[in-house]
Amino acid sequence: MSLPFSPAVWLLLACALVQLYYAGYYFLSFISRPILAAPDEVAAAPVSVVVCAHNEVENLRRLLPLLLQQDYPAGFEVILVDDRSIDGTASLIQQFTQIYPHVRLVSVLNTPAELSPKKYALTLGIKAARYEQLLFTDADCWPATNQWIKSMQSGFAQPADIVLGYSGYASGPGFLNKLIRFETLLTGAQYLSFAWRGNPYMGVGRNLAYTKSCFQATKGFASHLRRLGGDDDLLVQDAVAQGQRVAVQVQLAAQTVSWPAQTWAAWWRQKRRHLSAGPRYSWKDQVRIGTFIGTNLLFISQQLCSCFPGPIGYLWRLYGRCGRERLAQPTRGSAVI
Repeated sequence: MSLPFSPAVWLLLACALVQLYYAGYYFLSFISRPILAAPDEVAAAPVSVVVCAHNEVENLRRLLPLLLQQDYPAGFEVILVDDRSIDGTASLIQQFTQIYPHVRLVSVLNTPAELSPKKYALTLGIKAARYEQLLFTDADCWPATNQWIKSMQSGFAQPADIVLGYSGYASGPGFLNKLIRFETLLTGAQYLSFAWRGNPYMGVGRNLAYTKSCFQATKGFASHLRRLGGDDDLLVQDAVAQGQRVAVQVQLAAQTVSWPAQTWAAWWRQKRRHLSAGPRYSWKDQVRIGTFIGTNLLFISQQLCSCFPGPIGYLWRLYGRCGRERLAQPTRGSAVI
């Protein structure tokens, strides 16, 4: 039985074949990879955990106790960068610094004009860090387990200069919550499996680790300091261009969690900020990512056309009829004979 010669059928098959290639070469091989146990001596290196906070007093009340409960015998410090907060963030951090000597406060009173506030705050936090290995998360996140530092830091033993982690969103009611969690899972599957296959192109600042030497090799955020976004993905791209090595840690103990956006407007603002770094990606990464996303969208649209041929066909015919009527109308100034 031969398939009918229809452009829609061949387009659907082409999209399916491309998706199967990505699923087999990247995703399936990634999830079936062997998980190597980290050697015991890896825990000998202390870590600086850097968190930037702008009016995050309530989120820090949840995050700080979970950070202080981390099981990491080698020792760690928590660098909290208060980025011009006016809600009592600095006072809360100072209370913790008086009780816990390994909690330190870095205050940002103002940001130089035209510079990204978060990148400027991160730079000051990195400069203040005592240790070579740095671990980053956001104030509105929290570690999934008390093994987070140990699990992420063990990635440096592969060996690596950058360790990419996964940061999911907490489950909640409503379609928007499910959409955000699905989109985050799909994005994570892309950048983590691509990195494992030797094509790293991004990370997420909610769960990312790299060394001071790696940061210095990229000259910090110098190439994109004036861009609002890109403190994670563009830094990873700059580091890879400098020959820095990338490792991936995705087990549950190495993950962080955060609350997703509660409104469509807030989610769209977040997406726009993330997408703004896309034009800075290399053309190879743009082709690789664009092909996967494009064929995915085409496949879904083809399925919708197949499931609802009546309404879609009616709209298409209506569009064609309107076009014909518009062409049939005499233009302004033309003579009617």
